Amino acid sequence: MHITLAPAPIVLMSDPRVAAIPVADCGEPLVDVRGTLLVDDRRADSTGSYVHLRRGVLDRLVHAQSLLPNGLRLLFVEGYRPPDLQRRYFDEYSGELRAANPAWSDEQVHQAASRFVSPPEIAPHSAGAAVDLTLVNAAGAELDMGTHVNANPEESDGACYTDAALISPQARANRALLANALSAAGLVNYSTEWWHWSCGDRYWALMTNQPAALYGPLDRH
Repeated sequence: MHITLAPAPIVLMSDPRVAAIPVADCGEPLVDVRGTLLVDDRRADSTGSYVHLRRGVLDRLVHAQSLLPNGLRLLFVEGYRPPDLQRRYFDEYSGELRAANPAWSDEQVHQAASRFVSPPEIAPHSAGAAVDLTLVNAAGAELDMGTHVNANPEESDGACYTDAALISPQARANRALLANALSAAGLVNYSTEWWHWSCGDRYWALMTNQPAALYGPLDRH
């Protein structure tokens, strides 16, 4: 008898279990990834915050890159995000959702917003623990991943979800290449964003059954 298992439900950043994870910050510094990884400037900010990550996360990305097939490299798009910028992104996206769905409650808006922008109080980017990235070939051209990096659920019709069904076989294979390398290096994916991976933050701790997060929100300055 063949049994088809239903896909596991997606755990959103707004899940109370994420916020309930305690933080035992290990004190690792933020480091500049330039010179170590190939960096794209589409999310560049005036202070250069976006090119920083906790040291341990960068080490894992270097390991992940070594696991990729010959000719492929990681393309780093964004790492650390200051808390005030994270708040602005969350508030702006929440405002768009509220305007498009006036009947939604505040809780519905908050939950829907967290599919694409983490609530500021638990955001992995603001802990220097998360990275947005993709793959490029030897010529530096981005591989087909089904959507561009940072495509939201509305504009992509859900194709931004890591396990989205309505993407091409090639895009699915490319996502698998990325996921296999990053997972093997100890990072976890946020399932609504194929490009978002993290390690050491509260979401990572929940998904890997750790008692506490290694990295908490911090101000780079």
